[in-house]
Amino acid sequence: MAFDYKKEYKEFYLPPRTPSIVTVPAMNFLAVRGQGDPNEENGAYKQALELLYAVAYTIKMSKMGKHQLEGYFDYVVPPLEGLWWQEDTQGVDYSRKADFRWISLIRLPEFVTKEAFDWAVREAAEKKQRDFSKVEFFSWEEGLCVQCMHIGPYDDEPATVAAMEAYATEQGYTLDFSQGRFHHEIYLSDVRRCKPKKLKTVIRQPVKCV
Repeated sequence: MAFDYKKEYKEFYLPPRTPSIVTVPAMNFLAVRGQGDPNEENGAYKQALELLYAVAYTIKMSKMGKHQLEGYFDYVVPPLEGLWWQEDTQGVDYSRKADFRWISLIRLPEFVTKEAFDWAVREAAEKKQRDFSKVEFFSWEEGLCVQCMHIGPYDDEPATVAAMEAYATEQGYTLDFSQGRFHHEIYLSDVRRCKPKKLKTVIRQPVKCV
């Protein structure tokens, strides 16, 4: 059976609908950086997702080709994730989508080395006849966070974020948007097939002890 990160690491991908504190270890990701409104038709965000998924599935389907990746195990491609921020803003302001800066992510299985990543990027570029130079091998240790499962439209997230921040304060933490720490979302639902009221999104905010 294919290894499913969502099921094997439920504490990171399937948290309850009430806030909790979690420490997230180092992980490797495919990443594409950009800025602007993610809802823009054929905008930078949509293009970033196309690049990410092309490389992710090149790695996933490598088992069917001649180039066998050392240590490969069958797995479910992990969900799309996003790091979001705006200049001179603590957290994110949902009313200013055009000002978003973001890093779109897909987690990599542990067997994917930098060399395997480089191969997958070259392979995807050759197959798609497209420039994949924006795709990065991104190592990141998120650390201490408050997180919560949000169910509903993305535009309703501020209420969930407010509840998370209140919980963190009650538990003796404060938000910590210092260098390399971001508002983080993990998208568990396919927005093309799911009604907005049923969308499942894991939301994380970085914190530190007061």
